Amino acid sequence: MESPASAPAPVRILTVCTGNICRSPVAERLLQAGLDQVMPGGFEVTSAGTRAMVGDPMQPLSGDIVRTFGGNPDGFVSRQLTGKILRGVDLVLTMTSGHRGEVLQLDASLLKRTFTIREFARMLDVLDERADSAANVPVADDGGSPLSANTAFWRGLPVRAASVRHLSLPADSSENDIIDPYRRSPEIYHQMEDELAPAIVSILRHARLNVPA
Repeated sequence: MESPASAPAPVRILTVCTGNICRSPVAERLLQAGLDQVMPGGFEVTSAGTRAMVGDPMQPLSGDIVRTFGGNPDGFVSRQLTGKILRGVDLVLTMTSGHRGEVLQLDASLLKRTFTIREFARMLDVLDERADSAANVPVADDGGSPLSANTAFWRGLPVRAASVRHLSLPADSSENDIIDPYRRSPEIYHQMEDELAPAIVSILRHARLNVPA
């Protein structure tokens, strides 16, 4: 059994939107809740905004969406995206293509680890449909742990996902983006939910299908 000092680092996932009060907090809290069920202690999901409303809580309607899907919106505080926050992140999931560009302006080294969340989810759907998907299920090496196998698997996932990008292109590039509901009607929040929830479901499904053996 690994000691705390040698325990594998969790997979670090960052979700990004503009104000960090509507979209990325929902993605953060729902991904964290779902991934905690798949691999307790295996994931650390956080979020930030490119023009954050620093210090603000999650918007109430976003909090309602988080609760609807079994997450917890309590204690959330908005923060500004910085190069320091990006250091050491394994996967960046942005709410729009524009946010992806802003992430890469801060840290170009994240080029192959940064996707819009809807784009990434479609790629994982393609991977899950492939006949050889089961062959990729990570196996803990002798003396290793499921946590370390899980971390290794997810750190290699962006490359595997990008390899099927050509099979997951949307009919319209706008389908890569999640609508911004800030200061808009409840109907727009429902549209955000309808765009974001399926992507989160796809990511969680991939995690469940690839729990280390």
